[in-house]
Amino acid sequence: MAPIETQLFINNEFVPASTGETFDLFSPHTGDLVAKVAEASVQDVDTAVSAALAAFPSWSALSPIQRGKPLKKMAEKILASTPELAELDAISMGRPVSSFFDTNYAAVHFNYFGEAAYAQGHTSLNTPGFLNMSLRQPFGVVGIIIPWNAPLVFFSKKVAPAVAVGNCVVLKSSEKAPLTSWKVAQWIKECGFPPGVINVLSGHGHISGAAISSHMSIRALSFTGSTRTGRAIQIASANSNLKKVVFELGGKGPALIFDDADLEQAAKDTENSIFWNSGQTCMANSRIYVQDTVAERFVEVFKKLASERKMGDPTKGEINHGPQADKVQFEAVNKYIDVGKGCGGTLALSDSPSPAAESKSLLIHPTIFLNAPETSRIMKEEIFGPVVVINTFTTEAEVISKANDTEFGLYACLYTKDLERALRVSKKLESGMVGVNCAAPTGCWDLPFGGWKGSGTGRESLLESMEHFTEVKSIYFKCPGIGG
Repeated sequence: MAPIETQLFINNEFVPASTGETFDLFSPHTGDLVAKVAEASVQDVDTAVSAALAAFPSWSALSPIQRGKPLKKMAEKILASTPELAELDAISMGRPVSSFFDTNYAAVHFNYFGEAAYAQGHTSLNTPGFLNMSLRQPFGVVGIIIPWNAPLVFFSKKVAPAVAVGNCVVLKSSEKAPLTSWKVAQWIKECGFPPGVINVLSGHGHISGAAISSHMSIRALSFTGSTRTGRAIQIASANSNLKKVVFELGGKGPALIFDDADLEQAAKDTENSIFWNSGQTCMANSRIYVQDTVAERFVEVFKKLASERKMGDPTKGEINHGPQADKVQFEAVNKYIDVGKGCGGTLALSDSPSPAAESKSLLIHPTIFLNAPETSRIMKEEIFGPVVVINTFTTEAEVISKANDTEFGLYACLYTKDLERALRVSKKLESGMVGVNCAAPTGCWDLPFGGWKGSGTGRESLLESMEHFTEVKSIYFKCPGIGG
């Protein structure tokens, strides 16, 4: 099959990069060239921002119902194209089609914000002689930078609320997985979005990502990705126009398994959490702490589940464990495995030779370390691969201290049948989200999604996202005839 050739989507038209530059995208399973992708330049970012600025006055003047019509049409288009979108992620970054839920997720967001984008302010009569009110108004142009592990999820959860409340957006997809964003861009004009409302760029972070982060006409930016990149974006924001930033960053999620837990269920949930999408998930529980009296049984069940994963071609429906996204990620994860082997822990499960047919695949089998030192790099740094450490603990106070001894705080979970313990421990865990008798990616549509500490700033959800894409304004009406 001939490689896909993509272009940038600016002002409702597909155009080549202004420099004519492209970059090659290779299948992480076969090594074949699957696409030649347009490399957006700084000039392309400027052009997209100009288009968004021009579209903003008329788009923001529409009612929420009017803005909602093209969003709902987009939901229909995405749902109808599930197999094709799943295939595009599989060939670009190795995501198994068997685990592709992203179109349902995207449809929920486009449908919800197509109907519910009524940004509410407040009124006050608490100042004698005044009728006061606050308004929520769109920023204007919003920058959006999405990651590669679930691109359609992040496209929808950021673009839908941003445009629903009246903003226009400039989105940059990840260079590792640009194809689903490119495909969705083909429907933007067809769904009825006016020119300039949604602009979709592809390219590398140090070029177009940096230009978006420092652009003086972009007033807010939403980013999901690594903590390292988040820091760079925050610095760029501070050095430019202090644009508002919303970050969902890295994680080093702890799972706490107490001795009264349902061990089989805990093993099933936590095994899925760390090995889903080949460990390429910020919410994954990469550190598991098991009470010492039940650790042997838990490890036995966990290892059995991990060894039963079906690995190989991500485009095949029976496969649930695909390759790492690209060679850079593959090499980074293998370096961490080498670090783990030398840190003093026990390697309980690791790579086995791949079949000859998969010799080009960037496949890393589930890797389990036992009893690694708490100070080791594999306990402190986000690996973003199918690598987990299972350590033991004796007391509740001990495991809470270990779980919190990290600069990350995205998603923690605990397993126990003791309700008082569950509430007590949940309050003490330094994490933006806590699962009780469930593990990531379990969540809730209408509760805040985001992290503490180095795992992020701000929150996203069906109810929270509109707040982050609007500015607040207070207006004071002097009305002498109104009493207190």
